[in-house]
Amino acid sequence: MSNGEQTSSPGGVQSVDRAITVLEILARDGHAGVSEVAAEVGVHKSTAFRLLAALEERDLVEQTADRGKYELGFGILRLASSIPGRIDMARQASPILDTLAQQLHETINLAVIREHYAVNVQQAYSSSAVASQNWVGQLTPPHATSSGKVLLAFMPDEQRDAILDEAGQSRLTDNTITSRRMLLDQLAEIRKSEFATAWEELEIGLNASAVPVRDHTGSVVGALSASGPAYRFDKRRISDTEGDVRQAALLISRRMGWMG
Repeated sequence: MSNGEQTSSPGGVQSVDRAITVLEILARDGHAGVSEVAAEVGVHKSTAFRLLAALEERDLVEQTADRGKYELGFGILRLASSIPGRIDMARQASPILDTLAQQLHETINLAVIREHYAVNVQQAYSSSAVASQNWVGQLTPPHATSSGKVLLAFMPDEQRDAILDEAGQSRLTDNTITSRRMLLDQLAEIRKSEFATAWEELEIGLNASAVPVRDHTGSVVGALSASGPAYRFDKRRISDTEGDVRQAALLISRRMGWMG
């Protein structure tokens, strides 16, 4: 390696790092001026201007109408459009589920809608969790599970009604919600709170909570749930762990490209 290569490499890496930082600033704030970018990146205004100009040349940023600010350009969409189809949500979620399971000492599942069922596509549980059943691949009625309720709550009304018409609302325990009106009222609350529960509705002795997982468009594409025995995973415990479940779902959503 020549001396020229040795001295230019660190500067090249630094320029790439700065350019990525600029994109992250614009993604976070929506728009920013040269002075704002320079201050946050920690460079002179002339350097910030050159970075923005280079990114603008590749359509990765563009100037806003008042010409004093920059925002992300359509080149970002061109690059990003090839990603979503290759993202495996279960694979992206796996380490996060493992961490949450060890943290809560309960069973953690990631579910999606398939036809008129909620299907668990990934599962994790700690060595101390009471987890006698492998839920991966299990077809569960959406009206009786916390994950299913989340998935129903955030889908278009027509799709939700078609699923409920096909699946029905069979009584699985004395706590199962069999009234369509009661279920729709609960789903409306879930849309507001982005949090669902199931109190021994699928099985006697099993409680669960769930939150939505979003993709790069903000659409709900999955549901992350924590479940455990009713004697331990009770209302207080579910309330205490709600923040951890929400944070884990946010991390998965970020891996899926959601910037919200």
